[in-house]
Amino acid sequence: MALPTKYRSFRRTTGDLPHAITPSQETLPERLGPNDVLIKIHAVSLNYRDVAMLNGRYPVKVIDRGVPASDCAAEVVGIGSAVRGFEKGDHVAPIFDINNLSGQDDASMRALGGDVDGVLREYAVFNEEVLVQLPKYLSWEEVCRTSQCYASTIICAGVTAWNALDLPNVMTHGRSALLQGTGGVSMFALLLCRAAGLTPIITSSSDEKLESIKKLSPEARGINYKQHPDQVSEVARMTDGKGVDVVVNNTGVGSLITDIGSLRQRGGVVSLVGFLDGFKADWDPSALMAMMGKAARLKGIAVGSKLDYQALSKFLEEKELRLDPLIDRTFSFDESSQAFDYLWSGKHVGKVIIKL
Repeated sequence: MALPTKYRSFRRTTGDLPHAITPSQETLPERLGPNDVLIKIHAVSLNYRDVAMLNGRYPVKVIDRGVPASDCAAEVVGIGSAVRGFEKGDHVAPIFDINNLSGQDDASMRALGGDVDGVLREYAVFNEEVLVQLPKYLSWEEVCRTSQCYASTIICAGVTAWNALDLPNVMTHGRSALLQGTGGVSMFALLLCRAAGLTPIITSSSDEKLESIKKLSPEARGINYKQHPDQVSEVARMTDGKGVDVVVNNTGVGSLITDIGSLRQRGGVVSLVGFLDGFKADWDPSALMAMMGKAARLKGIAVGSKLDYQALSKFLEEKELRLDPLIDRTFSFDESSQAFDYLWSGKHVGKVIIKL
């Protein structure tokens, strides 16, 4: 396959908020470094952070005119002279934080689509150490050539859900998990709960969304938080007074005390994943003492490491977990701006995909 000298991408605009994304033309390098891998990107999966950056809602500085997005499914089309772990034709993706290989690395975060150019482009070059093989049980059609491109959801949403659920520990004794909202992380967590034998309880402001979740996962329980603002009481009712083993907090610090109140009596986990409701809270810091009484843990989640991805991939392969229920809607590459607008609207249930 002859490679082009130029390729298309999208980049963030600068100036007054809200920002937008605009088409750009990039140049392929004439030669690869010894450990470089050239990938052709077939699908991109959007995350809330991608639209938060455009609307002034992201808490971390990002590079001006950066290429957005961190989740993709791609194909190896070129390798450097010293590359040993990949071959042309392999199905791959780069990890979210290219400095996080083991989870114990000392280097500061460098996250795709934020302070490093992301994957909303036709081609990209990465060092081989930040690439991973996509799960082998997914056929090439499912990885990159179907309209949905399910595998593009794994790197960010999948690894985040895996770490947030704390599955290796929770599976030994767990019963249930509370998942906030119906976005990509919650939907991936829903599938993982089913595979691990945990009962998912999911929250939303929309009965319609909750009904669609129950069609996908009949064992799932739903809480419309507008109709039932007392989350602790609803969770207690649904769990026979026991509480949940883990809360996947997508909304932010404002609900932490309520989340702790929803946990089981001993040993539960609140995983702080997102910031949908912003960065402020109106509770007294002394309320955190409830964590002591419940021997609970508060776990910060910034996606995860390369090792975390490998653990998730092994679990997916063992369970042969179908990922197609994750997809809400797919857009073409030329429709990337519409895809961002749709995600920002909050109408989705699951993942929004851009097919290249």
